Amino acid sequence: MVKSSLLSILLFVATALQATEYIPKDYVWTTQSKNSSESMPCGGHDIGMNVWVEDGDILFYAAQSGWFDENNTLLKAGRWRIHLDQLNQSIIPFRQVLRLDEGAIYITIGDTKVRIWADVFSPMIYVEMASQHTGRATVSYESWRYKDRIVSKAECQQCSYKWFLPKDCTTFADSIQVDGNRLSFSHQNRELTVFDFTVNREHLDDIKAQLYNPLGGREMRGIMTVPGFQFIGTTYGTYASTDYQSWNFQNQHFKKATFTISLHVDEQKGNNNNSPLTNARESRKRSSQWWHDYWQRSWIQTDSQNSELTRIIRNYELFRYMLACNAYGQWPTKFNGGLFTFDPVYVDSASTFTPDYRKWGGGTMTAQNQRLVYWPMLKSGDIDMMKAQFDTYLRLLPTATVRTKYYWGHDGASFTEQLENFGLPNPAEYGKHLEGSDYGVERNAWLEYEWDTALEFCMMILQADQQQGHLFDYPKYVPLIEQCLKFFDEHYQYQAKKMGAKALTDSGKLVIFPGSGCETYKMAYNPSSTIAALQTVNQAFIKIQEKRALSVDSSFIQYHSSLANRIPEIPLRTIDGDACIAPAIAWARIQNVETPQLYPVFPWRIYGMGRPQLQIGRNTYHKDPHVIAMRSSKGWKQDNIWAACLGLTDEAKQLTIEKFADGPYRFPAFWESGFDWAPDHNRGGSAMIGLQEMLLQEKPDGTPILFPAWPKEWNVSFKLHGSNGQVIEASIVNGLVIED
Repeated sequence: MVKSSLLSILLFVATALQATEYIPKDYVWTTQSKNSSESMPCGGHDIGMNVWVEDGDILFYAAQSGWFDENNTLLKAGRWRIHLDQLNQSIIPFRQVLRLDEGAIYITIGDTKVRIWADVFSPMIYVEMASQHTGRATVSYESWRYKDRIVSKAECQQCSYKWFLPKDCTTFADSIQVDGNRLSFSHQNRELTVFDFTVNREHLDDIKAQLYNPLGGREMRGIMTVPGFQFIGTTYGTYASTDYQSWNFQNQHFKKATFTISLHVDEQKGNNNNSPLTNARESRKRSSQWWHDYWQRSWIQTDSQNSELTRIIRNYELFRYMLACNAYGQWPTKFNGGLFTFDPVYVDSASTFTPDYRKWGGGTMTAQNQRLVYWPMLKSGDIDMMKAQFDTYLRLLPTATVRTKYYWGHDGASFTEQLENFGLPNPAEYGKHLEGSDYGVERNAWLEYEWDTALEFCMMILQADQQQGHLFDYPKYVPLIEQCLKFFDEHYQYQAKKMGAKALTDSGKLVIFPGSGCETYKMAYNPSSTIAALQTVNQAFIKIQEKRALSVDSSFIQYHSSLANRIPEIPLRTIDGDACIAPAIAWARIQNVETPQLYPVFPWRIYGMGRPQLQIGRNTYHKDPHVIAMRSSKGWKQDNIWAACLGLTDEAKQLTIEKFADGPYRFPAFWESGFDWAPDHNRGGSAMIGLQEMLLQEKPDGTPILFPAWPKEWNVSFKLHGSNGQVIEASIVNGLVIED
């Protein structure tokens, strides 16, 4: 029954509804794959697998977040192969199914059925196999790290050395041993790593003992247990462009079997990996239940026959599934492929490197890209999955503060772009410094003076608290937010006094110079993206501290109120007679193709729907020549998000169609490398954010705005999360909002 027109708001709060359970559709292949680029993702806890069937063999890569070697390459655990001799290569039927509601892959080849999944609550992989007829089965572990490998200059981007690669840089061999039907494999880092190289290069040897070092002596290991199989020796082969050694286990009378793989990083607690943490039956039950519950948190669905909308929602769902495969990792999901990279030669034919390769590093975090992976988790209600990213910043906080104090003598936490997992700038991106220059600044045309992205993660923490309240462990993150804000306050007063006589302007404002509007507007004076970040985070911080009655003594209120007065106004400029957001008051050059003048729209939501200065944001989107020239749906580009936040329905629709178009690989949410590497996770994240914003936004007081940029011809239902604990369900059919 029609309840209201599109201009009316019909809001359903989930606590007041008896919602129907949502079951996502299976994703199905009925033909085998050509190679690893045609793989299907599977995972859980902190494990990601690429699973495919090639020439009758079932293969999969396994990766676990946190497998950083001494060079800070993010290693894969290895590749597994299942060969079933009783199969005829041309036998039918063949079926490979990703069952999203269970988080598992089902494979049928002839009369053999296989189920593959990762346990959600422990780092374990399970493979169940059953056949109607008895035959011979071989399970093999294939490793390209059976020997030391010199890292070539061409593959330097897989690690943190990049173009400062030492002549003898080596990916060292793993230790691989067999004991009956068990195979153990491990990678033990040397004590001297790229961390030590970076500390020296960045003139920090004097405080080295105070810096966080997750690499030295680190051990990554795993155990495969294959009951009923016997070890029959090793063989050698080549897959894609890489040679490997294979450890082979065989069962001559296979009919039914289950084998397990446990993975472990030495920083994880409570798992000795000597035996499975649970049996397959219990793991299957509890993991399936978790995935089922996961899809009840939020969803977007349609019964429309519109192929564009159907594809958008399907790919949104497939990518959200990929993000959940690292739900409980210690380390965040990487923007440049996550846990699902495959043989690099299938991304770039010139990249004839091992499966460990990816561009832009393994332990390096480009925060401008990384944030796009995590913003959409707020509206989808996946705050538990954000902990890995938040806690990473928290682990790095002591390094960021001691680094600041050492270089400049003041308080605050400086987090740079191209940040290593030990908290320092990437040593290659750090650049070359003249003797006596400011060693705290990256001498890099793209990255210099860019350190405000950490404020976006601070804002995510504040919004997570707004959404979950006391269910979210907010107090532990208070020092992180405090020190990130304090850095800008103290550093730019320090800079002003260093260059002139006074720390503030005549009106008592900070002088943010030299600053940076993302990687684009360089040597900027009062960049709008930084100012919007400081205004928004400081204001939200005060509100939440007061709401929670934390640190609301007079000194806290006095400091943050005075900081609010010191933060400059967002610079504006006039284009064709209309007010627009300026990238900054002034800048020296344009280095990249980002659009920071629209950051006050998103993520900072100062201009937009339900806000008094909406038109200024729209003017900027439509009239700024740089905004227009840089507009794109490629990779991490955010024009789809800004169009949605500004209520520009036609533009948001077209850019979202482009963003969610199938990638070039067989699995549609494996997007091309864009500016980074495949499968491109920051494209998936930015696409998710834009779609969510088309469906649901909020006014500053938290009042929901339904379908603010939604095409009237697209019928859809959604369940998404808002602030103040709101869980919102609504539907729109033929431009009308109706009750589900």
